[in-house]
Amino acid sequence: MDRQYYLDILRGNGQLDYEIYLNTENLLACQKEPEDLCNPDELMFMIVHQVEELWMKLIANTLLDISEEMLARRSYKVLTLFRRVEICQRLMDKQLIVLETMSPKDYQEIRLLLGNGSGQESPGFRVLLKLPADLWACFHKIYLEDGKTTLEQIYDSQYSHDDAYMVAEALAEFDEQFQKFRHSHMQLIYRSIGVDAKSLKGRPVEILRSGMAQKFFPDLWQVRADMTDRWGASYGKKRQKLPPKP
Repeated sequence: MDRQYYLDILRGNGQLDYEIYLNTENLLACQKEPEDLCNPDELMFMIVHQVEELWMKLIANTLLDISEEMLARRSYKVLTLFRRVEICQRLMDKQLIVLETMSPKDYQEIRLLLGNGSGQESPGFRVLLKLPADLWACFHKIYLEDGKTTLEQIYDSQYSHDDAYMVAEALAEFDEQFQKFRHSHMQLIYRSIGVDAKSLKGRPVEILRSGMAQKFFPDLWQVRADMTDRWGASYGKKRQKLPPKP
C-alpha cells in the first residue's frame, strides 16, 4: 500500500471551498509529520488534546454568551446554551477513551517530549476554572435578585419549578459534568503512569485529586444537604423500620 499517496489526499491542497472555509491546510498542519513522531500513538495523543482545546474554546465562548443571556433573563436561551455546553462536556469525557488504546510504554516515549508541561497549563482548562465565578455572580444578581430570593425558596419552601430553578439546575449540571471529566482524566493518568508516580512538575500525581473535591457552585450542593437534614428532622438520625405488610 502506498502510504504517502493516502497521506497526500488527507492533507489536501487547501484550494477547495470547504478547505478554505475550515482552514484545513493549517488545521491538519497542527500535528507532527509522520516521520517526526516518536511513535505512531503520538499522533493520537496530539489530536485528542488539540480537540479537547477546541471543545473547551467552544464551551468558554458559550458560557460567556450564557452570562449575557442571564443578565437579560432570557432563560429559554440560557437553558438551550447550557444544553450545548453539557453535550460538549460529555464529548470531551467520551473521547478520552481513545487514549486507553495507548500502552504505558508508548506514553512514556511521548512523555519525554512534554518538558514539564501538564494539562493544568491548558488555556481552555484555565479559563473554565475562572468563568464559573462570573456565572454565579450573574445568577445571584438576576435569579436571586441580589439576595432577595434564596436557594432554599427556589428549591423548597417556594418551589415552583420555574426558570430560576431550571437555570440553577443547569449550573449544577455544568459543575457535575466538569467534575466527571476531571475524574475520567485522573483515571487515564493512573492507567498511563500509575498511582504513585510523580507529575512532570515533580509533584505526586495524587495532588491532582484535590481539584476533584472542589465544586464551582457549593451553594447549589449545600441546599440539597440542608433540605435532606430539614426534611429528615422528623425521624431523627435513624429511621424506624417500615411496618410489616399485613
